[in-house]
This record gives sequence, C-alpha cells and structure tokens, in this order.
Amino acid sequence: MTDGDDTRWLDDEERAAWIGLMTVFFRLPAALDRQLRRDAGITHFDYQVMVILSQTAERTLRMSELSALTEGSLPRLSQVTSRLEKAGWLARRPDPDDGRSTLATLTDAGFEALAAAAPGHVEEVRRLVFDPLTRTQVQQLARITDRILRSPDGVPDTRPRDLR
Repeated sequence: MTDGDDTRWLDDEERAAWIGLMTVFFRLPAALDRQLRRDAGITHFDYQVMVILSQTAERTLRMSELSALTEGSLPRLSQVTSRLEKAGWLARRPDPDDGRSTLATLTDAGFEALAAAAPGHVEEVRRLVFDPLTRTQVQQLARITDRILRSPDGVPDTRPRDLR
C-alpha cells in the first residue's frame, strides 16, 4: 500500500469471510462433482444442465441461453451436450425460429436419469450445506445470496425467473 492509495482494503472480519466463501466456492463444487460421478456417472456440470432443462417449457432451451444459465462456455457446453446426447439423455436440433441457433432438449430418458440422480445429490447438498446450519442461518444465507445477486453492480443473476 502506498500513500494516496484509494483502495478499500478488506478489514480482518471481511477478509476472514471472503477466504471462507472462496474456500466454499472451491470445495463444494468438487465434493458435489465427486458424489455425482460416483453415484450417477455424471459431472456436477452435467447435472446442472439437466436440471435447467428440466425446469423449462418442453424441457428445451437454445444452446446460447443454456450456456448463459450454466455460466459455461459454448465449447464446454457443446462437449457436455454431445456426451449427454450419446447417452440418449439430450437431443439437439436446429431452432425452427432461428436457423442459426440450436435447441437442446432433455429427453424422457434424461429426465429419468436426472430423477434417479436427484435423491443422492440432494442428500449430499443437505449434508454439506444445510445440516451444519440452523434454520435461522439458512434463512440468513438465502437473504445474503439474494442480496448479492440483486446488487445492480454485483454478480449477474442468471437463476431462472421462478427461482428468484
């Protein structure tokens, strides 16, 4: 730090909270990925793609929209959708309303695979995130994450509208 530095440095409490949050950001997805690979043979990203599609009309979205909702690049999403398509869990086709776009649809088999994976995944989420918290802390966590996501200059809120 130098004289005239306008940086608003984190204080000790903020730094501890930030380090804790960053640790959760790194460890939680890895733990959820391990559980899903072990129990369902899919990655956490695969699961996210399938969940998002399962919650849309006709279980279908444009690839570009799906990419935005998953925070994944189009090349990564293309690899995942190819793998899910080979498993028979997803189908892709040109968008009849816009020939430049591709639609991804979660198939009935994909929905069944998601339904089979969901109980183990939810149990792991409960074990890792919610069991250590009191009901009050869960409510606080919901308010905190909502506030961060609703901040006009904050993290973009890409949750489906009905989950906001």
